[in-house]
Amino acid sequence: MTVVLLLPSSGRAQLSPSFRLGGHGVLAYTRADPVPGGRALGEVRLGQPTIMARVGAFANSLRLLATLNLEGLTLADGELTPGAWGEGFIDRRHPHTYAHELMLTAERRLGEAPGDLRLSLSAGKGFAPFGTDEPMSRPPLRYPVNHHLAQILERAVAIAGLRVGPVMLEAGLFNGDEPEEPGQWPRISRLGDSWSGRLTVWPLPRLEFQGSRALVHSPEHRPGSGTDQSKWSVSGRWEGGVAGAQVSSMAEWARTSEADGFFVFHSLLAEGAWAQGAQRLYYRFERTERPEEERVTPTRSRRPHLENSILGITRWTIHTVGYGFNGLPQQGTLGAVPLLELSFGRVQTVEGGLFDPASFYGKTSFWSVSAGVRLNFGTPMQRMGRYGVAQDTAVDDATHQHGAYHGH
Repeated sequence: MTVVLLLPSSGRAQLSPSFRLGGHGVLAYTRADPVPGGRALGEVRLGQPTIMARVGAFANSLRLLATLNLEGLTLADGELTPGAWGEGFIDRRHPHTYAHELMLTAERRLGEAPGDLRLSLSAGKGFAPFGTDEPMSRPPLRYPVNHHLAQILERAVAIAGLRVGPVMLEAGLFNGDEPEEPGQWPRISRLGDSWSGRLTVWPLPRLEFQGSRALVHSPEHRPGSGTDQSKWSVSGRWEGGVAGAQVSSMAEWARTSEADGFFVFHSLLAEGAWAQGAQRLYYRFERTERPEEERVTPTRSRRPHLENSILGITRWTIHTVGYGFNGLPQQGTLGAVPLLELSFGRVQTVEGGLFDPASFYGKTSFWSVSAGVRLNFGTPMQRMGRYGVAQDTAVDDATHQHGAYHGH
């Protein structure tokens, strides 16, 4: 659904404030073998239930981006995802906070040519300018293990952006603490104790490279007495037409060190999607190291987290392949895309430690399968976690997210 409101002109260029609304969710059955304890488990869950609103005014130079995420209601115990880690959840993908994004942006363009200077300032709650896109707007249903290595999300953040032609620079200040529950807001007293920067270049149309750096103070100890993280991210992204099909690809490398380098976690991920007509295929390869933290239940870690809670490091190597069929009749602004997704992987220890995956899981190889349907209405989901000069509505077509890539 798109609503455009027109204001009367008074001798100046006519202003056209706009309001765009969209929604998304995935109803799916997932079965994984093994889960902690060495058994198999299957569940039906409604994942990614989101409502997204985009408001623009003054020729889109002032914008509000809001994303309401209801996973706290539908995924209170997390989503069954072997290898997932973050915010106190282990082997279950944590629910995001209700206010997933609430960002206000002011942007100014100096000149009218495509390569002229553009400046923006964004503030609110959202993603820090670091790493790659939120996995929700990417092809696979399964969240990658590296979600908290490759993105910094749901912070109170202020971002300055600058773009000149094919070069863009973003710098952000934010609070280091992660959410501990879906209804929690960032700790404003910690705003500015962490920072990040991201440089993005487009050497060719539809070819994108980014490099990011971040220092995050005490992310897993809300009062601020925990260990700090030093983070790096590098990625490349391309999309375009190949033999009548829409093809997209992305590869990333990420590194996070904690406690002055005492713990170091690496991630390498590559994924691609192919779409022609109603058919959509995608594949992801991931090799990510994660901390094995002291657990209070089979799928929850102790919070607040301290450095002596880490019992070891494991490396998860996962292949994920999926298929979506976008051929069902669309009812007005409503759409449904059936999907089938299969993951297979292995887990191993890195440099010893007290944690033994073979004993904990019963074996070191695992698989999971998901079957369900993506539900959409209104404005399609675009690249999430990008604001100001990096936002879809403010950049040229070379940076847009296309249907083959996000698979919606």
